[in-house]
Amino acid sequence: MVAPDFSKSQTSSSPMAKPTLRHKASACLADGFLFLGGALVALLLVWTLWSFITPSINPSDFDSINAQLNPPSDVSSSQGCHRGPSLAYDPPDVTFYDDPKLSYSIQKPMKNWDEKRRQWLKRHPSFASGAGERVLLLTASQPAPCRNPIGDHLLLRFFKNKVDYCRIHGYDIFYNNALLQPEMFAYWAKLPVVRAAMIAHPEAEWIWWVDSDAMFTDMEFKLPLERYKNHNLIVHGWAHLIYDRKSWTGLNAGVFLIRNCQWSMDFMDVWASMGPQTPNYEKWGQILKSTIPDKLFPESDDQTGLVYLLYKEKEKWADKIYLEAEYYFEGYWEEIVTTFDNITGKYTEMEKGAGELRRRHAEKVSEQYGAFREKYLKDAGNGKGSWRRPFITHFTGCQPCSGDHNQMYSGGSCWDGMRKALNFADNQVLRKYGFVHPDALDPSVSEVPYDYPA
Repeated sequence: MVAPDFSKSQTSSSPMAKPTLRHKASACLADGFLFLGGALVALLLVWTLWSFITPSINPSDFDSINAQLNPPSDVSSSQGCHRGPSLAYDPPDVTFYDDPKLSYSIQKPMKNWDEKRRQWLKRHPSFASGAGERVLLLTASQPAPCRNPIGDHLLLRFFKNKVDYCRIHGYDIFYNNALLQPEMFAYWAKLPVVRAAMIAHPEAEWIWWVDSDAMFTDMEFKLPLERYKNHNLIVHGWAHLIYDRKSWTGLNAGVFLIRNCQWSMDFMDVWASMGPQTPNYEKWGQILKSTIPDKLFPESDDQTGLVYLLYKEKEKWADKIYLEAEYYFEGYWEEIVTTFDNITGKYTEMEKGAGELRRRHAEKVSEQYGAFREKYLKDAGNGKGSWRRPFITHFTGCQPCSGDHNQMYSGGSCWDGMRKALNFADNQVLRKYGFVHPDALDPSVSEVPYDYPA
């Protein structure tokens, strides 16, 4: 993989002392007036010359001239008068989007994607800064209404939870409820969405898939992207279960982080080749069933396919795949929901002794308070048996939309577990607005007093 160079600053340095904010603003304003005056003179000159040729100017020609005389914010940003990505600037330079052969479909391979991304970022310099940590979260649900009477409500709350998390951490989010490749149904439907999102978002380094039945239950925790700098695919999994036992539960494919690069394009082509859109679908089902002993059904599925690629083609793919087992990158709900009361008590006790954690603050600076909390969590542990908030709680087998939950537990335990987890996460958000749910299963809220919970 060839990664774009994000190390160079977009601003030029000066050997002189840094000017004050007021001086910077004055300089920008002065430059603006000078530029505007020059632009008006140039425009007058163009108009005068043009009037000798034609009595009137076409509006489209005027727009073209105006665009040349008034550079977009993306260009002026390099001079310090504008900061942050420019959402209104797309230069006329030819990019991969102008290729009529470009396809968003997972059935058509993408070549030279790293170079295409690099060139796009070069032409959109305001997006280059921070691109290495830019994340786009994807989630989805079926196109039709849920059969479960409370299914649509539950999915709405699951989606709200993801929106809350992304807003707090500055991530973009895309919710899809259309089958982009109709033949790739059920668990395979995610791959066409991920593939299309990579092309639609060249500014994003990471595409983060999170199943509709998974939710964030630690709203402060941020992805440790530095840990994954040498990897392209991150999944929750355990190497010994994959390589020693060949178990299809050696990982969970419902939540994964994948780098937006050529390696990922190539990997998904191979992964998707086991899907129902191919003529070898039934054959792959037989191969996976015979290779993975504990696979319960003969149908080819994405999770067993991923285990198979790691086991059978380890030398080709494994070096770039990170099996995350140090924290709940996603965690099984049944072993988590019973711990929420104890975790809440531990965090309350922690905050009673730490004024910096109780301090009221704007939601936009929540990450700082998450960092403050880390020193108080050094003995909390991670994963099963820990009293740290689980990062993602995954309600695998509950099927909130269809209601066809796994028969090993009751529907009531699923629905109550979801409500409890949703309120547990929601309290972390609502507290920034001055309210909390008084009880894990109570939808009502009450106002929290100043310096809560001292």
